[in-house]
Amino acid sequence: MTANVFRLLSVSTCLVALLGGCALGPRYEVPETGAPPAFKEAATASGWLPAAPADALDRGDWWSLFGDPVLDDLARRVQVSNQNIAVAVANYAQARALVREQRAALFPSVSAGGDLRRSGARNTSPVTSSSASIGADWEPDVWGRLRLATSGAEASAAASEADLASARLSTIGELATNYFTLRETDAEIRLLDITLEGYQRSLTIARNRYEAGIAGQSDVLQAQTLYVNTQADRVALQRNRDTLEHAIAVLTGAPPADFSLVAADWTPVVPAVPVAVPSTLLQRRPDIAAAERAVEAANAQIGIARSAYFPSLSLSASLSSNASRVGDLFNASNMLWALGLSVAQTVFDAGATGARVDAARAQHEAAVARYRQTVLTAFQNVEDQLTTSSSLAQQLVLRREASEAADRSEQQFLNRYRQGQVGFTEVITAQVSALNARRTLIQLQVSRQNAAVGLIQAMGGGWVAKPGSSS
Repeated sequence: MTANVFRLLSVSTCLVALLGGCALGPRYEVPETGAPPAFKEAATASGWLPAAPADALDRGDWWSLFGDPVLDDLARRVQVSNQNIAVAVANYAQARALVREQRAALFPSVSAGGDLRRSGARNTSPVTSSSASIGADWEPDVWGRLRLATSGAEASAAASEADLASARLSTIGELATNYFTLRETDAEIRLLDITLEGYQRSLTIARNRYEAGIAGQSDVLQAQTLYVNTQADRVALQRNRDTLEHAIAVLTGAPPADFSLVAADWTPVVPAVPVAVPSTLLQRRPDIAAAERAVEAANAQIGIARSAYFPSLSLSASLSSNASRVGDLFNASNMLWALGLSVAQTVFDAGATGARVDAARAQHEAAVARYRQTVLTAFQNVEDQLTTSSSLAQQLVLRREASEAADRSEQQFLNRYRQGQVGFTEVITAQVSALNARRTLIQLQVSRQNAAVGLIQAMGGGWVAKPGSSS
């Protein structure tokens, strides 16, 4: 009997070895996307340079290019304490654990057990019994189902890692946008404070002229209206600043009540961002990487579904012993062993297996479509940001010229009003125009910074090459 069992196991082992190379999953290839050779708007974006091949090796601390130490500190806090990033980190850890679980299925599982009992009845002597056993089970991966499951889990883990990178990129991008907007609000508040001082002087001039009888009360009322409305605008700006400060607090993982940012000078630095070619973009954007990994995971599911057409094999072995005394458990005469080979095959399932294969193929096609759509959206994002950056750069030159002209016009009308050459209505009009021009200029500067953040996000992050990297 023993010889027959060993012959059975030898045949089964040879069969496993012969079929071990079989794999039912289709060969995975990255879907074609038809990436253009260059971005359409790259040539029109002044100051946005083509990236060399080595420029896109590492995303790096891209926020440091804006030269703001406070922003650098906030970005570090976000990466440690932001709860959305914490969720992505936990999801990635869960995906890695699933990979280890799938890999473990490729190896035999070994179990051991033991039992010690003492029993008896009235008027009888107690009886002691003991037993011990050890067993092993292994499902040979004949058709590659387990390897496909492991590959799918690895692809899902890589997608989860890309999702983590996306969460970091998105969250720090949101932080930078909120921070720059807050600093722009500080600049507008300072501008209104200076402007209110000028409006106060204009109100004093109007009152003096009214008291001297050389101007009507309407001049005083108009000056007062402008002064009070500008005060109301300052109150609204302070509310906006408070809201932005609260948002930054939450991004850094702090309660708004325990967080504050002191008003500081704002230097609207706009770094020159190297624009990578579209084919490089496919490697840099984490959302594209996540979508591509999802395609590979769906591809593996096709092979897993197809493996149900074929029989499953399982090998088992056990060694056990029973004795009345623990010391006798390991005597050869008490040992029992067993070896087994089992085969299972579904004979009829009314087309359920075929339906699962078709569903897996459809899921793969959907993943391919999502990947291609993600790529197209990425191209659109870059083109939009390049257009925005080019437009804002041109607007800034024109708006600065308009602001300087409005400032001169305001001063001239105020001087002429003091000399009685014009009415106060013309002064008010010039003052409002000058203030609007100054505020527009400040808002354009922060818009350029936010556009730079948007382009960096659209390009998948920073572009600082690792030391020693080569193209």
